[in-house]
Amino acid sequence: MLKFKLIAKTTRNLTSHFVPLHLLNLDNMETKGAPTTLGSERIWKLLLQYAIPSVIAMTASSLYNIIDSIFIGQGVGPLAISGLAITFPLMNLSAAFGSLVGAGAAALMSLRLGQKDYSSANAILGNVFTMNIIIGVTYSIFVLSFLDPILYFFGASKDTISYAREYMIVISIGNVVTHMYFGLNALLRSSGYPAKSMYTTILSVIINIILAPIFIYVAGWGIKGAALATVIAQTSMLIWQLKMFNNKKNLIHFQKGMFRLRKKIVKDSLSIGLAPFLMNAASCVIVIIINQGLIKYGGDLQVGAYGIINRVAALFVMIVLGLNMGMQPIAGYNYGAKQIGRVNKVLKQTIILATSVMIVGFLIGELFPRAVASVFTTDKELIELVIPGMRIVFIFFPIIGFQMVTSNFFQSIGIPGKAIFMSLSRQVLFLLPSLLILPSFFGVNGVWYSLPVADILASIITAYLLFQHYRVTKTAK
Repeated sequence: MLKFKLIAKTTRNLTSHFVPLHLLNLDNMETKGAPTTLGSERIWKLLLQYAIPSVIAMTASSLYNIIDSIFIGQGVGPLAISGLAITFPLMNLSAAFGSLVGAGAAALMSLRLGQKDYSSANAILGNVFTMNIIIGVTYSIFVLSFLDPILYFFGASKDTISYAREYMIVISIGNVVTHMYFGLNALLRSSGYPAKSMYTTILSVIINIILAPIFIYVAGWGIKGAALATVIAQTSMLIWQLKMFNNKKNLIHFQKGMFRLRKKIVKDSLSIGLAPFLMNAASCVIVIIINQGLIKYGGDLQVGAYGIINRVAALFVMIVLGLNMGMQPIAGYNYGAKQIGRVNKVLKQTIILATSVMIVGFLIGELFPRAVASVFTTDKELIELVIPGMRIVFIFFPIIGFQMVTSNFFQSIGIPGKAIFMSLSRQVLFLLPSLLILPSFFGVNGVWYSLPVADILASIITAYLLFQHYRVTKTAK
């Protein structure tokens, strides 16, 4: 499901000497997002400048997933939506490994740019390239070797296994491309190119949306065609990213010898990226349990209902992730530059925006679930299953934005311990036990109840940890 994403602007070619940025010739270059402005420009202006491209990119990506599901639901059938939902754990696990490298390296690059350590920032680019190849190939080989047993364990049945298998074979073959695409996009954002990262994602989505109906309806390839459209779109944009990072006029670009793994960069990147990795890995386990619970207490169509609800919820979650992406380089740079007041200000403003977004999601989920479900399918039984599930899942949406932003904030400033704990508190401490206990009392509704219960409890923990952080930073001034 979740498909991580990312951004950057640039200055001109640095020679072997590091020339002060203000002395560089910046003609024909995008300078508004240059790294140095992160420490001086107004926070609100910076947040909009960095977040809007990220939000547009993430929204476009999420809308692709929604439209893709609509094509599959309308063109292939309701069981195809269930088959697609079965693949969510594998998609989450792939996203987990992608975020382990991409998200961690992006945060690390922002810190290094804030410290004016441009040599290390360039080395991070090369190491991300190498790590994505290693992890991407290894993951693909493993998944393809054990695909059917994995899908059956995830909740596939004899009626849905064929759909899930066809989709995942294509996605797994293109997994290296996916990892590289999202990883490099993350570095684009962190090195100062929010607009170009946005264009990369939007173009990928446009290509995807054009190809998907052609492959599904015209070519008759069904759900496999949807997966193929995704891989082709990402491959096209990866070629563009490689061209951009190969431009020696950019501050961050490919250089000889940068692809050799450096122990400290790998260690620091993985340490910071461990929080989103564990969050996505935990999501993988959670989705498996959700699918198994829905099948046990409801059947295959309940899994399809979850697939629809998950896609819609993801739209608002991805918008918040876009806000987080805008916040991340600002918070990371200023924390590295020891400008704590600016760090706290960008956190506060991001929380306000994220909460507003999730309130809109809450209103849609509570007031218009039937209309939303009808867009995905004409199957009346599936629509009736979506309505109560969506209303339950969206009940505490207004507080989720706060929890997500705060967790990402600690990751952005290089404090992975708290980020990991907050990420896992919802999934492991609260959601997992709820999924194991509540269905025994409430049946299939117990599966749905588990999600908002975890949301409210995790937000309480998040508020406490954030209060502690403010108290410590205030004392340290």
